[in-house]
Amino acid sequence: MDSSLSSSVRSFFLVLGLTLGLMWTEDCRKSTYPPSGPTLTIPFFNTEILCPILNLSFLNCAAVALGIWEVRTIVNSIKNLVNAFVPSGKIMQMVDQKLPGLLGKIPGPFEDEMKGIADVTGIPLEELKPLTVNLDFQRNNKTVFKATSFVGYVGMLTGFKPGRFSLTLNERFSLNGGYLGILEWILGKKDAEWVGFIMRSVLENSTSYEEAKNTLIKTKIMAPAYFILGGNQSGEGCVITRERRESLDVYELDPKHGRWYVVQTNYDRWKNTLFLDDRRTPAKMCLNRTTQKVHLRCHIQKDTVPMVDG
Repeated sequence: MDSSLSSSVRSFFLVLGLTLGLMWTEDCRKSTYPPSGPTLTIPFFNTEILCPILNLSFLNCAAVALGIWEVRTIVNSIKNLVNAFVPSGKIMQMVDQKLPGLLGKIPGPFEDEMKGIADVTGIPLEELKPLTVNLDFQRNNKTVFKATSFVGYVGMLTGFKPGRFSLTLNERFSLNGGYLGILEWILGKKDAEWVGFIMRSVLENSTSYEEAKNTLIKTKIMAPAYFILGGNQSGEGCVITRERRESLDVYELDPKHGRWYVVQTNYDRWKNTLFLDDRRTPAKMCLNRTTQKVHLRCHIQKDTVPMVDG
């Protein structure tokens, strides 16, 4: 090997080693929430009040409230980026021509909501992309659930049902992945739920921690995932590790035996993490230092720093 190349390789691994060493020896952060300096304020919408006025479903009216121009700006930016890599425009042409034919196979009410968003914004349904929004989904002037979602996305990725449970989705990597689920769905096998849709269905319809847990364990889904579920009673909390067709593991809180927290990143808990992406070790270290006497501020800080789940 050329001496200059060999020296460069050694230097790279030396820097990498020092960086990883600093990552694993870094002190646990405190007072990081709320963040200092300018921050992005995400709008919050009461869907029951706003939507009937506009005669739209709850996600559609959020698109209007945020401003049609903003949604169009996001879409145009993405189109420009795609066209920069494929100047012929064939990628966007394929999106516009091929995807609409699949929409008749999406279960309600999600298909109607997606079409409504496209109608309101004037953006082709197949090009609609997300914009962050907080939602207070209500019925009869009472909150059913709250969530942070994206305009243009009719599923849910994280949310909570006040007084009942909280639910978050983490991506899970598997050879038996979501690409197979989508392929099966396109070919006509529709016995599994879209992950974002089952998340929303649970937030909307489940009335207890146990009901939510059973649904997330038993329902066939289109992609592997980690469901992180928390209840309102001591010991109610678990990480459900899912393959598309079955549940592999339900790792629950067990305060009586010292397991007062669970940590989930994007790796199965019984497997080693990628050494470049070990968020599990520092998360456990900081939680162990904090001890079980954790108050709300600590919970917010842990969720803000990408150590506990993400």
